[in-house]
Amino acid sequence: MNQDNGQLRNQMGRLGFGGTGVGNLYRAISEEQAAATIEAAWDAGIRYFDTAPHYGLGLSERRIGEFLAAKPRSEFVISTKVGRVLVPSPATADTKDPEGFDVPAVLRREWDPSEAGVRRSIEDSLERLGLDYVDVAYLHDPDVYSMEDAVKSALPALEKVRAEGLVRAIGVGTNTAGAAMECVEAADLDLLMLAGRFTMLEQPGSDGRPGAGLLDRCLELGTGVVSVGVYNSGILAKPELPADAHYNYSQASEEILDRARELARICKEYDVELPTAAIQFPFRHPAVVNVTVGASKPEQISQSAERMSADIPAELWQDLQQRRLIPA
Repeated sequence: MNQDNGQLRNQMGRLGFGGTGVGNLYRAISEEQAAATIEAAWDAGIRYFDTAPHYGLGLSERRIGEFLAAKPRSEFVISTKVGRVLVPSPATADTKDPEGFDVPAVLRREWDPSEAGVRRSIEDSLERLGLDYVDVAYLHDPDVYSMEDAVKSALPALEKVRAEGLVRAIGVGTNTAGAAMECVEAADLDLLMLAGRFTMLEQPGSDGRPGAGLLDRCLELGTGVVSVGVYNSGILAKPELPADAHYNYSQASEEILDRARELARICKEYDVELPTAAIQFPFRHPAVVNVTVGASKPEQISQSAERMSADIPAELWQDLQQRRLIPA
């Protein structure tokens, strides 16, 4: 484990900025809007910025790097990801990226978990970011490609680059609790970025899901958890739930809608909006060190910062626990 772990976590703070939106996820935004959004994060006191080559085929890294170039390097923490290496793709240059980002597909993603691939990915990211080093390198979505490759090749490669001082910390970013547990047991990870699996609607191991005891195990091992996707792709993002709310990127079922509405109703009884409870919920577990949220507009950042700093009465959490809507 990196001896710098405690200092790094303190620098990250409670709220982080996720770079999917400024990578043109789902819709294109202008350079000016992207810069204003990142600046709003800085002005709100956010000092942890997360990005990846995957986000807009490098666009997110470039935009975040251009903004941070004017800031003292010691004052922020930046993470990016390895696993997907970007290579030229002239055959698709006149089409849009097929993986949800509104950018030309001039590059394509190739899974390369080898040590050479990990090093190349970090070097390419540094060039796009315009930085000398990144603080954290996560293995990105190993469950989408090959857990065997992750365990046998990519994770040992990350441990090696950390030992050499090329990065301060290493981790895994995944939205699968079972894969997260496998990686946590297989390598000496500083951080785990867990997407959508520790929220007010879903916890590892609940309802028969894999990953029971994941956060407890992270706490035992000293692996800090960065919680992302806390709104479960939208259903927890508004005080009042629309009928067409999305849960994990699909139309929410009536069962999930009913449960979310019950959460919203109880929160309202305590004068707390559902998204405010949702963004603070992960800190109910001591393994969680940071909640990172994406944004594509400055006002979204301001709203997230307000929600994170809002007071939530302990009685609300106790009530939700008694009703077995959240774990004790």
